[in-house]
Amino acid sequence: MAADFKAPRGTFDVLPDAAAGYARFEHAARSTLERAGFGRIETPPFEETELFTRGVGGSTDIVRKEMFTFEDKGGRSLTLRPEGTAAICRAYVEHGMHKLAQPVKLWHLGPYFRHERPQAGRYREFNQLGAEVIGTDSPLADAELIVLLADLLGELGVPELSLRVGSLGSLDTRREYLDELRLFLREHEGELSNDVVERIDANPLRAFDSADEGTRRVMTDAPQLIDRLEPADDEHFSAVREALDAAGVGYELDGALVRGLDYYTRTIFEFHCGRLGAQSQVGGGGRYDGLVEQLGGPATAGVGFAVGAERVLLALDLEPPGPSTDVFVALGEGAEPQRALALLRELRRAGRSAETDLAGRALRGQLKHADRIGARHALILEADGRAQLRDMQSGEQREIEANRVLEEL
Repeated sequence: MAADFKAPRGTFDVLPDAAAGYARFEHAARSTLERAGFGRIETPPFEETELFTRGVGGSTDIVRKEMFTFEDKGGRSLTLRPEGTAAICRAYVEHGMHKLAQPVKLWHLGPYFRHERPQAGRYREFNQLGAEVIGTDSPLADAELIVLLADLLGELGVPELSLRVGSLGSLDTRREYLDELRLFLREHEGELSNDVVERIDANPLRAFDSADEGTRRVMTDAPQLIDRLEPADDEHFSAVREALDAAGVGYELDGALVRGLDYYTRTIFEFHCGRLGAQSQVGGGGRYDGLVEQLGGPATAGVGFAVGAERVLLALDLEPPGPSTDVFVALGEGAEPQRALALLRELRRAGRSAETDLAGRALRGQLKHADRIGARHALILEADGRAQLRDMQSGEQREIEANRVLEEL
């Protein structure tokens, strides 16, 4: 029978088989980041719209095309969060974290929302891990985050992994470069896509990651910011690369690399998985030294990364884990169901996974069900208080005292 309702387009249900992959992702993230001194933070799923228009940038695709924005009953404009860093910086300012020992190292994981075209591993609701180091402009912080993300993706086993690094320079450096880039784009305006032409004044950097073939041909000859870095920016970027070299993390220098958010400064980076084809990015990030100040806080440097859970799980192509239960407590004829519940509680408190029949099956049906859910043992309770312990793989069965099941296992 067809369902009357389905999940909205671009969203999805996480079923038990898939949940194991998400649990593995979260466990690896927690382990990797908390060993490095990061504390977990979570922010609300929606924020004031101005947080993103001001922080992310009004000329970005996210703000122009992809945000889910609505008006609440008080007439306030709210937006389902499309990314995490602006909200984390808002919390940093709101809760006075600048008074803490700096830098503050935070990690976060949760759902985010963008109205874009759904495709494999990309949804309108997606889960994203982020890590932020706020309160230092040290290039070592940039390198540490890149190393941590490399280690996390490596621990998860993401195949065919590559890293691209670049630099956008400081805001002052970029301002001068953007005038040069705008002049170049105006000279080739007839060869560019309409979308790029519309944003020459507001955000000319977006021309570098355009999918339009004509634009891509033009941009092969465009001046690159990485060749225009001021000495301080170049020194910072060199220090980042030297730290990556020392840590043994391989990378490709990409002068055309840009990110889809306006707050980035200096170091930017992306990790790609060759298995994913054209849409190969699994994670990335960079420095955002002006964002906290832009949101009303003190001048504060920051750097972070984000990695999409669905992108990583798609790259891993995980097989769903088979069902597995340590003990299935079966009821023989005349056995009291209350005994089963007491034993289940004892087994679970001892750290064993345990289930029993909840459907009123006969013993034969119970044992078939135990096999179906991957139970290693079946404990068959009998009417006279005795019990049989059955090895579900070998079929061997022996009598035991029911109150000694833990010792027998």
